Amino acid sequence: MEKIKLIWDFRGGDAQKMAEHHEKHLKEFMKSRNEFAIEITGVESINDVYTIAFLVITKDNMPAVRDILRPHRGELYEEA
Repeated sequence: MEKIKLIWDFRGGDAQKMAEHHEKHLKEFMKSRNEFAIEITGVESINDVYTIAFLVITKDNMPAVRDILRPHRGELYEEA
């Protein structure tokens, strides 16, 4: 099954903390919604002032989650 990585971008000196806090809310949201199985969440530091928070979800569930959570962008997710 194809998976989509929904991404939220955080920039500035507190980007890391903001992304980590956002990830907590992503986990809470997914846990509270029985119709969506949590896949993968995480935080990636791109550099000192740019960090992303992300949620990986199945392609079938992506439109509903996207419309509710309004990520900044998304991309196909390939497992390493």
